[in-house]
Amino acid sequence: MKRKIITIHEDKCNGCGLCVNACHEGALTMEDGKAKLISDIYCDGLGDCLPECPTGAIEIIEREAEEYDEDAVKKRIEEREALTRGHCHTAPSNGGHSGQHMGCPGSRARVMNRRSASDALADTASSKAETGPAAGNESQLGQWPCQIKLVHPAAPYFNNAHLLVAADCTAFAYADIHKDFMKNKITIIGCPKLDDVDYSEKLALILANNDIRSITVLRMEVPCCSGIVHAVKNAMMSSGKMVPWNVVTISTDGNIVES
Repeated sequence: MKRKIITIHEDKCNGCGLCVNACHEGALTMEDGKAKLISDIYCDGLGDCLPECPTGAIEIIEREAEEYDEDAVKKRIEEREALTRGHCHTAPSNGGHSGQHMGCPGSRARVMNRRSASDALADTASSKAETGPAAGNESQLGQWPCQIKLVHPAAPYFNNAHLLVAADCTAFAYADIHKDFMKNKITIIGCPKLDDVDYSEKLALILANNDIRSITVLRMEVPCCSGIVHAVKNAMMSSGKMVPWNVVTISTDGNIVES
């Protein structure tokens, strides 16, 4: 039958996942960092997902499509509720259509409330049996998610933030990255060599939607890591927002070689 149904333009999709949560029927999922329509039978064509898409990657078209199946949707919603409770229920729920994840619950945005150093020291002093990280060694990650491909450019934690844009490998090469670079910053990470995406577009949206106070780029000394520096430069130019920024280079043996 010919009816109205959504279509997703992958070239515009930034992988934020907001449409997955907005779809009440569970018709969408994330695959390889892009939103996907799982099956025609789950999409009612009303477009609840459209207003949530920050890049205009979703539109309603009219085409030949399977009929909307309300019973299948009810089963899909039950799977979503089970997934939210932590039960990873992904078994097939309809004739021949595989039941895939509704999008990763771990990509939902959240802000970390970090304790002050004085509180951490007081806790350590009051307990002989230390069961958590020692004072001064606690994680300094300020938000979740932290992958550039997954963060939403209008997430509230970006506003008035000092931004750390770090290449993935820097966290493994430089031992004190939390204390020396991540503390009091919003950290986003990526690999310009392995991620098949242009970071400059997402970074430009972050700059355009927020008042970013500064940007620190943390890269490895290897040549391919220059891509993350270029992405930040291009983002500032295309957004028209030039903010104070600096680049710190980490050697493969874990030392700062340039800052």
